[in-house]
Amino acid sequence: MALYSEKVMDHFRNPRNLGVIEDADGIGEVGNAKCGDIMKMYLKIKGGVIEDVKFETFGCASAIASSSMATELIKGQPVSEAMQLTNKAVAEALDGLPDYKLHCSVLAEEAIKSAIEDYESKKKQNI
Repeated sequence: MALYSEKVMDHFRNPRNLGVIEDADGIGEVGNAKCGDIMKMYLKIKGGVIEDVKFETFGCASAIASSSMATELIKGQPVSEAMQLTNKAVAEALDGLPDYKLHCSVLAEEAIKSAIEDYESKKKQNI
């Protein structure tokens, strides 16, 4: 049996939404000191909907694939729905991750939530 699913390998080799949004409405950065993975998510939000999302990830194939899939899952979604994204949904969308790599999908969930929290914090400051 292969270590990674075809979807994991596809998102690793051809990551979607890779890059930076210079004028991002929300930015979230999280890391895992144990494995060294770092994820940074950038959100562009208009009318409460995630219009664009980009990421930068320093990490293994699972971390890059989880970041890529997570951005695909939230792009075009209302912020309230994106906030509900779970690591389980990310892992399932990738057709599974090895147990010892599930922390990568957790990082993707945390990075998105961190970026949304940053957006909401900035929005409150502008009221």
